[in-house]
Amino acid sequence: MPELWTTYRESPSPVLRQKLIEQYAPLAKYVVDRLNIQTSSGISYDDLLGQAIIGLIEAIDRFDPARGVKFSTFAYYRVRGAVMDMLRDLDWVPRSLRARSTEIINTITRLEEVLGRPPTDAEVAGAMGITEAHLDEIAQEVGGTTLLSLDEMSTPGGGDAAQALVDQLPDGQTITPEGQLEESDGRRVLAEAIDALPTNERHVVSLYYYEGLTLKEIGKVLGVTESRACQIHSKAILRLRGAMQITYQLK
Repeated sequence: MPELWTTYRESPSPVLRQKLIEQYAPLAKYVVDRLNIQTSSGISYDDLLGQAIIGLIEAIDRFDPARGVKFSTFAYYRVRGAVMDMLRDLDWVPRSLRARSTEIINTITRLEEVLGRPPTDAEVAGAMGITEAHLDEIAQEVGGTTLLSLDEMSTPGGGDAAQALVDQLPDGQTITPEGQLEESDGRRVLAEAIDALPTNERHVVSLYYYEGLTLKEIGKVLGVTESRACQIHSKAILRLRGAMQITYQLK
């Protein structure tokens, strides 16, 4: 494979480019599968996969082997970003679901400020005037709104601008000392918030973001359904957003 990259960089050709696309096509599918997007909203799986391939092609055209970064690492965020850009453009998440997501985050934020600790599901549900079962149902419904999860958790970027953690990853460019401090601070706060998660949510976050498992695979590991794994993941991300919101309101 290194030889193919070297040859392609020295003498790009449609034939070599196609070989690289075919070689890394499974990466595009892997990204789409991990997003676990409900396609009943008018977006087909093929639409998502097609957009992921577009992101893959862009990554191939931009990749420089001389930087010493693995292509799979370089391409993952660009493939994912291409899919997320399409979803944003389509504004595919209904406003009602966005409102529910925001309501949960604000409730978590308010309770944590009062309690001085992360609230339990029972406390969140009670504050919202619903049952825990209903909270689980809402978490399932808003699962798609948590796609901007850890990969794009906002951190202060100076002024009113927010910077996503994924955008802080090195890309062969020099990072200023200020940028390094912001990245380090954002990751520290996020790590502390993850440590404070309930055990099952922390376990799902670890398996999904650090072990690279899909929600379907996580369900099998935990002995629960994929739907239940999605619920747990959604609640974890909503908790983390609430924790990050509190932290940066205090800064």
